[in-house]
Amino acid sequence: MRKPKKLPFLPSLEHKYLRVSYGELHQATNGFSSSNLVGTGSFGSVYRGTLVHFERPVAVKVLNLQTRGASKSFMAECKALGKIKHRNLINILTCCSSVDYKGDDFKAIVFEFMPNGSLETLLHHTIEDSESTNPSLNLMQRVNIALDVAFALDYLHNDLEEAVVHCDIKPSNILLDDDMVAHLGDFGLARLVHGVASHSSSDKGSSSVIKGTIGYVPPDSRLYFINY
Repeated sequence: MRKPKKLPFLPSLEHKYLRVSYGELHQATNGFSSSNLVGTGSFGSVYRGTLVHFERPVAVKVLNLQTRGASKSFMAECKALGKIKHRNLINILTCCSSVDYKGDDFKAIVFEFMPNGSLETLLHHTIEDSESTNPSLNLMQRVNIALDVAFALDYLHNDLEEAVVHCDIKPSNILLDDDMVAHLGDFGLARLVHGVASHSSSDKGSSSVIKGTIGYVPPDSRLYFINY
């Protein structure tokens, strides 16, 4: 007797995550319509959508697999977010590793949708639609956002068996929910660290490679380098 064909493996995601198909994501985003596009990044695009399994809108990050490093970014993000949970981290709902209607490889990650967008948008007022509301941040909100990010980093660096170094902290990767609570997102460049004491001399050498946005060194990476 033949063994049943296994579904595509989703890295580091436990069985509690509901599997979704390419067709469901295609329908949820109206065919990945430009009207649903909420942002673009180095490795893909993010669309707002509605899935029948979830009560609230979702954000669907579709990886551009033609871009070098996109598949590796998908694996890194799933691995980093699959087993961690914190009020100041973006919450992963599920992911999809399948093929599209043309038979090409397709990878996407589904997150909670953050209604107030990114910190970059709020700081620099980058919304082009004149009808959109783009409130300015007062001092207390700015302090609270800074604290939220600090709490997220403290959790990632000190409260996990394997510390997580984000490697790309910047305003566009800090997202805000209904209550203006900040959530750190985009773990596509993240790396897991067992601990300073367990690293060999060869590992120390590799830590000098700067990851992240060109022209910008994220704070948690600078701390990581200092530790070595």
